[in-house]
Amino acid sequence: MSDLVYLTREPTRPSEGKAPLLLLLHGLGSHEADLMGLAPYVDGRFFVVSARGPVTLAPGAYAWFHTEFTQHTEFTQHGPVINQAEAEQSRRTLARFIDELVETYDLDPDRIYLMGFSQGAIIGLSIALTEPEKLAGVVAMSGRILPQVGQQIAAPDRLAGLPVLVVHGLYDPLLPVDEYGRPARALLARLPVALTYREYSMAHQVSDESLTDVTRWLTEHLDRPRRGDVTQMEPG
Repeated sequence: MSDLVYLTREPTRPSEGKAPLLLLLHGLGSHEADLMGLAPYVDGRFFVVSARGPVTLAPGAYAWFHTEFTQHTEFTQHGPVINQAEAEQSRRTLARFIDELVETYDLDPDRIYLMGFSQGAIIGLSIALTEPEKLAGVVAMSGRILPQVGQQIAAPDRLAGLPVLVVHGLYDPLLPVDEYGRPARALLARLPVALTYREYSMAHQVSDESLTDVTRWLTEHLDRPRRGDVTQMEPG
């Protein structure tokens, strides 16, 4: 197995055939136990895995890649500056990790979902847009699409019908919706994915309302074919 540290939750109710996988990806400076706290709220048919980012920032604080937040000045870039090599390495590591999980736990390879928050949403979208065949759907909470990923996007026929849920807070101070959430929606809307986009009166967080919508979306898609026919846009 991969060197990634992770936690698991076995399905709490039976599924038709092999169990589907829900892989949780935490945000910058967090750890694998953080999003695992959401496991009781997701559909009980999922085999839930919460993975720890491979980059250690401090004791108990991990990441998928180093990120520096800068203020806009005449001399500096506005917003997050990332370690692109680490981001690419984490993308590749997670893609292999998914295959390893399917084999190790005998999971359904056609029902693999990613759910990430912040940096976890960023890396989840990176996998979805570059290796869409691996996934049945992706949930991106309070994230963005990296510019370099925009240059690696898979061909339209590979992306066709991939379910994507993007949720973002209207008052997000770290990744403002105008700069990151809505541009992500605009990019995804140009692709043949099955996009659902929603905004909430919240900051950089998971609210009760957003979590309810996320878990409902996962349940609704769980028994659908891997690729839908229609790309759906919902107003934020």
